[in-house]
Amino acid sequence: MSKKMRGNLMLLITALIWGTAFVAQSAGMDYVEPFTYNGVRTLIGGIVLIPVILLFDRLKPAEQRLSPQEQKKVNKTSVIGGVFCGIILFIASSFQQYGISMTTAGKAGFITALYIVIVPLMGVFIKKKIPKIIWLCVAIAVVGFYLLCVKEGFSVSKGDLLVLCCAVFFSLHIMCIDHFSAKNVDGVRMSCVQFLVAGLISMIPMFLFETPTLESLWAAKGTILYTGVMSCGVAYTLQILGQRDTDPTTATLLMSLESVFAALSGWVLLHESLSIKELLGCALVFAAVILAQFPLPQKKNDSYLR
Repeated sequence: MSKKMRGNLMLLITALIWGTAFVAQSAGMDYVEPFTYNGVRTLIGGIVLIPVILLFDRLKPAEQRLSPQEQKKVNKTSVIGGVFCGIILFIASSFQQYGISMTTAGKAGFITALYIVIVPLMGVFIKKKIPKIIWLCVAIAVVGFYLLCVKEGFSVSKGDLLVLCCAVFFSLHIMCIDHFSAKNVDGVRMSCVQFLVAGLISMIPMFLFETPTLESLWAAKGTILYTGVMSCGVAYTLQILGQRDTDPTTATLLMSLESVFAALSGWVLLHESLSIKELLGCALVFAAVILAQFPLPQKKNDSYLR
């Protein structure tokens, strides 16, 4: 198997894990409250990455190892980036978890996928040139969001709006990662820190506003472990490894398939149903996501697409 094919397969598995995680998150709400769920799963994600970091350090070829001074600088920048990313991740995941408890996993997956359109739009505020095709994507996505979420009487459910807010903050999260990635950070270390930070922050509202119990956590152990170990730990590691051997356009296209897997897994596992109008909305949103992967030629530094 070629390196490119192996990389594409890793990213496809990443999208599958992230997509099915919407089902796990939805099912987890039957047992625990949002801050409790996010706090525990992100802490697990951070803990899982610790042995991954140690393994990567041991397997790194001697010629690629940094001097103690250089490694210290990389570690410091990685921790700072992880703290900032962790704060944003906490906000984004909180909106997402509350939103998922009020809407379907499939709809949540598609609305969250709007981050691929939102990210380049945010570049306008820092004077980045936006390809014309992105504006077309925005128009298509808005129509799709209307068909998917706006019911009779022009009403949008609270859950849909919360997930849309989540998409905005995930967009900020991607831009934050892009910013620190340019500073030569260790991606796995930064990810580990961000999960630990997001988990610790979640613990504050968890104890203030919720009533976590060992019984409820044990009842939700399957979904928490899946999203903690697989979605946070394994999927992120696969993303890093996969992107090494795959061009950025193909990588973002493959990872955007998480929205398709979210809808399919919600249909298969949770028996959720979508009307013809909602299915058309899903198709339009996904079309916007796909089109966003093929902008006009631009400089590498102008792209924020994950």
